[in-house]
Amino acid sequence: MPAMTEPKLIAGNANQPLAKAIARRMSLHRGMSVNLVEARVERFNDQEIFVEVYENVRGEDMFIIQPTSNPANDNLMELLIIADALKRSSAARITAVIPYFGYARQDRRTKARTPITAKLVANMIAEAGIERVLTMDLHATQIQGFFDIPVDNLYASPVFALDIMKHFEGELEDVMVVSPDVGGVARARELAKRINAPLSIVDKRREKPGEIAEMTVIGDVTGKKCIIVDDICDTAGTLCKAAEILMNHGATEVHAYITHGVLSGPAVERVTNSVMKSLVITDSIAATDAVAAAPNIRVVPTAPMFAQAILNIWNGTSVSSLFETDTLGPIYEGIL
Repeated sequence: MPAMTEPKLIAGNANQPLAKAIARRMSLHRGMSVNLVEARVERFNDQEIFVEVYENVRGEDMFIIQPTSNPANDNLMELLIIADALKRSSAARITAVIPYFGYARQDRRTKARTPITAKLVANMIAEAGIERVLTMDLHATQIQGFFDIPVDNLYASPVFALDIMKHFEGELEDVMVVSPDVGGVARARELAKRINAPLSIVDKRREKPGEIAEMTVIGDVTGKKCIIVDDICDTAGTLCKAAEILMNHGATEVHAYITHGVLSGPAVERVTNSVMKSLVITDSIAATDAVAAAPNIRVVPTAPMFAQAILNIWNGTSVSSLFETDTLGPIYEGIL
């Protein structure tokens, strides 16, 4: 049965533009004004985080919109402290909407004496009183099993498929989807299936984290418009080198569709100066001024998908329906 109260949104400082966009989309879906709950999320002089919620949230179904992107520690603490404030204010249910789930890259022990921070963060989130998590494109899907609370993991691939079908209309027979490593084959295959395109792989061998020793292209990319698909682009070193390798193997164009544009350090400059014709990212992480000014970086919105997912969670209907292009098509009509 649908909840009797309306869903209420509250946001930290990590991605205010996305939070406001989600509220606007929910207003359209509901036919009534949905606003962010008024709150104060500030710092003491020693940078401790202070939160004060100005509105009554007793018995309310609360959704905290807060990616844990850079600065990851500050944004994670904001999320936990907001959740604690809501729990102590007697909110009926607290759902964390985490478009980008930080610390997900440390999801297993690859060496002795290393942490599994994805599990640690999962424990912290549950301990803070959060009862459900809504996120998008977890770095590893098994992270859902680190939680003892429900986790809804949305996928960017249906939105990317819509965008590709629009921007490559009439040229889809020349498109080839490329995974930048063997570990991302499942993600690339999913997108390739949606647009009915062949699949190739750039196999890379690392000597140590952040340094690539060798790259090999598996598959014939000659004469193809290659689309590299991945979940995270951090410093863009791997991405730009993969694009160069594909062009050297006969690709006519290289584009990239990356869910989370971390784009730290020299990433934007590398992408701007690379052989890539375009890099498409989502707004799961707030775009910096450098990203907004880059001529070959484009951002697709996730607010329509998150707004519908929040409403589906609130009224007890299927979230997995949003995995389908046919479902998202009407939601994104006129946007992409």
